[in-house]
Amino acid sequence: MTKSAGDSRNVRVDREVEAHPRSLRLPGIVLGVGLGGFVDGILLHQILQWHHMLTSTDTDRIGVDSYPADTVHGLQMNTVWDGLFHTFTWLAVLVGLALLYSRVTTARRRVWTSRALWGWVLVGWGLFNLVEGIIDHHVLGIHHVRSGEHQTLWDLGFLVLGLALVVVGWLIQRSARALDLGNAA
Repeated sequence: MTKSAGDSRNVRVDREVEAHPRSLRLPGIVLGVGLGGFVDGILLHQILQWHHMLTSTDTDRIGVDSYPADTVHGLQMNTVWDGLFHTFTWLAVLVGLALLYSRVTTARRRVWTSRALWGWVLVGWGLFNLVEGIIDHHVLGIHHVRSGEHQTLWDLGFLVLGLALVVVGWLIQRSARALDLGNAA
């Protein structure tokens, strides 16, 4: 059986990625930040409606006007800021995909099944939770995971989840072979 030019190109790319397994770090983390933001925005902001970007500005630490979600004006402002938040997460996903594509263009299937990539995605998601949780929930106080009697516990749980995602992601990517080729061809 004769190898085609495409086959030899795939082997070259596979060897290049195998030689530099950390080349998936940045795309994975950026994708994780975007995807983690989407989970937060879609699940917590829209489906469960536990909070929006500015729902705790009546108790924030930076003096933002109050925008309660149970008033038309408050919901309008929160919707705008939620939209800006979703724009950021969408751009993070696009940038992460562009970075990933620039790293590997002929071994895409192998990359998408790689433990290294998905480990870094979990690290990025966890970093999103940690940064967003520390800044928005604790430092600025502009919203909480779930406002009310146990809001501090919900906010701390969000940080614990973020830390767990970083640790699990780190361990997954560390356990990956150079590109974890598996059975994907």
